[in-house]
Amino acid sequence: MTRPLALALCGLAALAAPMFAPAFAAPADTRSQVNLIGGTRNGDGPWQAGVEVILAPGWKTYWRYPGDSGVPPNFDFSKSDNVASVALAWPAPHAFADGSGTSIGYKQRVVFPLTVTPRDPKQPVTLRLELDYAVCEKLCVPEQAKAELSLRTPPATLDPRLADARKRVPVQAKIGDTAPLAVQSVSVTPGQKPQVAVTVAAPADTPVELFAEGPTSAWALPVPQPQPAAATPRRFTFDLDGLPSGATAKGATLMLTVVAGDKAIEVPARLD
Repeated sequence: MTRPLALALCGLAALAAPMFAPAFAAPADTRSQVNLIGGTRNGDGPWQAGVEVILAPGWKTYWRYPGDSGVPPNFDFSKSDNVASVALAWPAPHAFADGSGTSIGYKQRVVFPLTVTPRDPKQPVTLRLELDYAVCEKLCVPEQAKAELSLRTPPATLDPRLADARKRVPVQAKIGDTAPLAVQSVSVTPGQKPQVAVTVAAPADTPVELFAEGPTSAWALPVPQPQPAAATPRRFTFDLDGLPSGATAKGATLMLTVVAGDKAIEVPARLD
């Protein structure tokens, strides 16, 4: 899913700088490191860039919905120059069991693809990031990082890290698609604690993960659990817990993210 980030911007930066000038997290620590990656553009169109987070062995960071515990990252590009908007995409995450339940996120390294639209497409862009995030091993540690990137003349080819990251962003899909990876059905069993059941078609020899998000970040739905069954279709269930005060599930649209190997899809599901 690509989500725009609102920016308060300051005008034009015309610094004589290299084609790309990434700045790493300062100060760097032994747990994680952050930098900006420059990418290509078509003509005067948006720039392709990325935020790279490198994690020490055993450490993880979080997806936009962190699961039972954790803190989602906050990306702030408001101090950038000659930037009208930044849209950030989220690569498919994975689930990790820990002492407080199941968290959702990334280990080793993750690159978040960016689409950067200049205010003036004829002028250079200076992209400035302030990132608040958390990294966890046995305990979680809040982190802050700043990075800066000058975008002036695009290279001939896309950085392979960005190319790989874009392949990992889930593809938009809908319930009932006939693709090899698809959500076949979503149903709600009523009761004192309603339960959602999701059936997923996927290759029989591929592990499958399912994540569910509510309409807003105030929803804190449980991580869907796989149910013992035949190899395919897979069946997942989760209780309709974690709704914000005053919210009702009926008529709400959830976002389901299915991850199977190197493939992932995002499927909106309205609860009628």
